[in-house]
Amino acid sequence: MSGMISYLVFFLIQASIFAVVCLGLNLQWGYTGLFNIGISGFFLMGAYAFAILCGPPYDTHLGGFGLPYVVGLAGALCAAAVVGFIVGIPTLRLREDYLAIVTIGIGSILQLISLNASSLTGGSRGASSIPRLLPGLFQSVLGVNLLMLGFMAVLVLIIYRALEAMVRSPWGRVLKAIREDDTAASSLGKNPFLFRLQSFVIGSALMGLGGALYASFIGFISPEDFLPVFTFQIWTMLIVGGSGNNKGAILGAVLMWAVWTLSGSAAQAALPVHLQVKGGAAQVMLIGLVLMLTLIFRPRGLVGEEATVSREAHVLPRKPE
Repeated sequence: MSGMISYLVFFLIQASIFAVVCLGLNLQWGYTGLFNIGISGFFLMGAYAFAILCGPPYDTHLGGFGLPYVVGLAGALCAAAVVGFIVGIPTLRLREDYLAIVTIGIGSILQLISLNASSLTGGSRGASSIPRLLPGLFQSVLGVNLLMLGFMAVLVLIIYRALEAMVRSPWGRVLKAIREDDTAASSLGKNPFLFRLQSFVIGSALMGLGGALYASFIGFISPEDFLPVFTFQIWTMLIVGGSGNNKGAILGAVLMWAVWTLSGSAAQAALPVHLQVKGGAAQVMLIGLVLMLTLIFRPRGLVGEEATVSREAHVLPRKPE
């Protein structure tokens, strides 16, 4: 029983981390229409920034600053935001497919840098001994994980509330207007480029925050953690949950992470040892199948975008007297 509780807590922490990343993508795609397929790169930036800022001294690569946990999270958030700003400046004035091409390149470039820049990231050996939240407060693994789960629940709630306030504000309504028709938004005096840049930077920062939380929770990162399949996972979570709805982003993160982990466990149990290496391919195929069925039967996702109707829509015109 204790083993099942430990696994459930571990699962919920990881799902919560992915929910943070998914909320960032939802702001970019669901509300602004920005096609970012370099999520793994921003996630990587946050993870390595946190490891460098908060990790112990490393003999082979940069680190050892030993900064407080919150400072590491803030640094990771800022690092990913800076990359998002640099990427957004030249691309967000252009058509959407340019952003997709550039973000693919950024994700691949950052992953290759993490693999080859050994003096900066540790290369293929990765970065280890990354500190967790309030180390030493609990002796048992379950106690440490319960603390992290409580922290993640509060953090996800704060981010959700903040994003809900933002997208329901005039700023959020401008994002939706730009998503639907940027020419019409421009005719009303709005600058689509500036609003897109703001949305892209904030979403990228949340992805970096997710990377920092992942590095802290796992305690070890390597370039293999940031392959393009991670971007595919996050996109699937958002599409299945429902883009344009923050509740859908969180729900999709939990459900699709459950599908991913359960399918991996099933593949390990069902396949012979010499075929278990192909279990990852089976997982990707299953996720692809779920995505395809969702697009066919629930194209708006499980929790679709809320219909927005003007408060004046129900008011009938007066009859002439």
